[in-house]
Amino acid sequence: MSTDHQESVQELDVRDVDGEPFEQIMNALDSVSESEALRLVNSFEPVPLYDVLSKKGYQYDTEQVADKEWHVTIRPE
Repeated sequence: MSTDHQESVQELDVRDVDGEPFEQIMNALDSVSESEALRLVNSFEPVPLYDVLSKKGYQYDTEQVADKEWHVTIRPE
């Protein structure tokens, strides 16, 4: 999804997190305002996260930018 307006994007790189980064992702989302987005950088497509995001009222766009680099841009709906 593309937007016509500029938005502030926070970035959270979880590629080097030891263990599950779920709590860090949820904490980062708590600090994102309605006019901001969170760009999650991960080494794989975080498919299990999508259902959680949808249930919590977020929309997301996913892009594979390199062999082991995925960007998921998450916004409040």
